[in-house]
Amino acid sequence: MLLPETKEREYRFKLALRMGLPIFALIIAFVFDTLISNYSTLHLSFYFEAIALLFVSVYFIFYLIYNGFNVKITDDVTKTFTREYLYKYLQKELQNKKEHTLILFSVDNLNDINKLYGIQNGDKVLKEVVTKIEEYFKKEGIENLAIGHLKGGDFIVVLEGSKEKYRTLLDLFCLKSDELKIDDIEVKISGAITDTHYSKEVNYLIENLFEIQTRKKSSNDEEINPNELETIVIEAIKESKLLLLQQDVFEDKDVAFRELFVKLKGENSKIIHPKAYMKVINKLSLGVDFDLLVLEETLRHNFQAQHRIALNILPTSLRNDKFFFRLKELFKEYGNLNLLFVLSEFEYYSHTKRYNSILHALKKMDIQIAIDRVGSIHTSFLYLRELDIDIVRFDSYYSNEKNLQKNVNILEGFTLMAHEKGLKTWMKNIQTQQSLEVAKKLKIDYLQGKLLSDLESI
Repeated sequence: MLLPETKEREYRFKLALRMGLPIFALIIAFVFDTLISNYSTLHLSFYFEAIALLFVSVYFIFYLIYNGFNVKITDDVTKTFTREYLYKYLQKELQNKKEHTLILFSVDNLNDINKLYGIQNGDKVLKEVVTKIEEYFKKEGIENLAIGHLKGGDFIVVLEGSKEKYRTLLDLFCLKSDELKIDDIEVKISGAITDTHYSKEVNYLIENLFEIQTRKKSSNDEEINPNELETIVIEAIKESKLLLLQQDVFEDKDVAFRELFVKLKGENSKIIHPKAYMKVINKLSLGVDFDLLVLEETLRHNFQAQHRIALNILPTSLRNDKFFFRLKELFKEYGNLNLLFVLSEFEYYSHTKRYNSILHALKKMDIQIAIDRVGSIHTSFLYLRELDIDIVRFDSYYSNEKNLQKNVNILEGFTLMAHEKGLKTWMKNIQTQQSLEVAKKLKIDYLQGKLLSDLESI
């Protein structure tokens, strides 16, 4: 593998030759054809013009070589491959039958560095991190490292062979970088690794790297080929292959409502969990179709249910005209829908006036609204403040007994804020008696978890 700077020079040289040589050859052919056909009648000025034309064409080729029509395959700051060229390079590399490993290195606190120390220092940190990565692999006998700058503080390293060959190298690098400082700037680095056993598609490989990095996988997690996963999700939606489970949510000792959990059924009794299928649904823009399917299946099973049913609905579906139109049709068909929509999103939707008008229309259909992950996501706090909702559900982080004890004051504040606005509070995943007692002391209205009720199929 060539270094990015060498690769760029080679790339520009080849591009210049591909574009310049045909023009040069055409000029040579024209001059020789004219000489052969009209040798006796040519004026002296033709020879001067021909020499000038040849000179200009040669200059043009060298101009292309040194300027490359502004083609950039390396990043100005880090001198690594640009994202555009990285994708092209990977697609070419993955066409052969050799195994390849991709390693993601991320400067996790780059935004904080840019804010505290300025963008120039942030750029310096990125350059130094790349240098350290190159030096580390060089010490391990891997030279001319192919490395690309994906975005922000994220870099991709491309290596030949399976990930088992490089997993220890990644772990050791992250361990050595645990307390890394560059000019007294603390730098936090994380990494993830995957290989072409997972997929031969560049997009899938890079998506998998970020998924591995952002969520801790248990040893029992089964990796499903992304093409197979997409097929399973599409077929499950088309053929309504859903596994519906529900769990009671209590207010004091009484069941206040039930939350619905949805899993997909694949072939050979394979069960696909939300953390796996939701990424496909979002990627393929199937959110509205999926939410409508779940909604209709829920109403079909629970038309005369005694308790209200809580459904996790994508906020983007709720704001979609197709979803809302079908919801109104179902309201005319079933009458009182007796539903609770649980909403969660990372990006704040600023058109709160329109959002509230949708929520008011839902309330006319006797549909309540809960905002999820309060106390963890900034967006949820803004919605608590600005939307006309009914319930707030605390992030599952607080359900852990240790975290619950440590953050009692935070939960007290959020509970007081919610109650003063006339809202109910809700905590899920309660698994110990101690957590239950603390939640009751905090006067949280709705409690849920394995300690109180098991999941039941419907």
